[in-house]
Amino acid sequence: MRRKLTITIDEEIYKGLHKFIGKRKISRFIEEATRPYITEKLYEKGYAEMANDKDREKEALEWSEAFIEDINR
Repeated sequence: MRRKLTITIDEEIYKGLHKFIGKRKISRFIEEATRPYITEKLYEKGYAEMANDKDREKEALEWSEAFIEDINR
């Protein structure tokens, strides 16, 4: 789903966006520039939550050790 966002930026940046990116391409440019920062934080949060789940971590360790044993056969 797409959402509309109103932002305030310096006039020099505004003019530069129009000149170098183009009027109809600014939203995509900003989205692509910010995506790594947003998704990285979401992944970090998810990984931290998984690491704090002791039962899940125990199960994952048991699974990986069994997998390694299968490979070594």
